[in-house]
Amino acid sequence: MAIGAHAPQTPGLGGAFFALVLVLGLILGLAWVLKRLPGSGLRAADGLRVVASIPLGAKERAAVVQVGDEQLLLGIGPGGVRTLHLLPTPLPEPAAAAMPSLRGLPDFKQLLAQRLRKDP
Repeated sequence: MAIGAHAPQTPGLGGAFFALVLVLGLILGLAWVLKRLPGSGLRAADGLRVVASIPLGAKERAAVVQVGDEQLLLGIGPGGVRTLHLLPTPLPEPAAAAMPSLRGLPDFKQLLAQRLRKDP
């Protein structure tokens, strides 16, 4: 090695932290800009709602979509989306699923104690 030659300096911990903050800021800034661009597809469309959907095959599905006061049955597949039927009466709203009651079930602590007390 020649006299007076110095090894290249690597950035320290502060430089690495600054670079990480810069990259995270850039990601958040781009996400903010994309969210505000018209037609970005990140916002839900007003007046459109998927009422029900069912898979028909590996890549095909049928969906009922609410558009204003009308409901459409759509066929969705790799070839595109097609209107299959305009429903004359809307589908009924599904009932909210109730959580099962845990009353009457034995406590895990009690079950474990019973199992450990049993002799094989």
